Amino acid sequence: MSKTDTAKYEPRLKAQYREHIRATMKEKFKYTNDMQIPALDKIVINMGVGEAVADSKKMASALAALTAIAGQKPVTTKARKSIAGFKLRDGMSIGAKVTLRRERMYEFLDRLVTIALPRVRDFRGLNGKSFDGNGN
Repeated sequence: MSKTDTAKYEPRLKAQYREHIRATMKEKFKYTNDMQIPALDKIVINMGVGEAVADSKKMASALAALTAIAGQKPVTTKARKSIAGFKLRDGMSIGAKVTLRRERMYEFLDRLVTIALPRVRDFRGLNGKSFDGNGN
């Protein structure tokens, strides 16, 4: 088989966005240019681990959990400045984050919206204050 014979995998949500959602948004919001239509660029999943200051094993378990959720290795985030009240020093690991792009981003969002969030008991939607006016 040559490389042209194999069909490249496309996530379900990405195909749905490309075929249906873009056209619906362009019609509903009267966009004149295709570049005006909002699109996903990246999804950043972060986790603050406050207990990591006292116990470094908490950081390892947080990294393992984030790896299982995102499917790729997280990056540890470090403190930018020292805060004596929290016993925090500059450069200490205090969290982790993963940046998802392209296919992994669409797969994660699809699983979050169709599988994870509907299973949350008494889920009433996401808080509107969690987002700014630019869709972040």
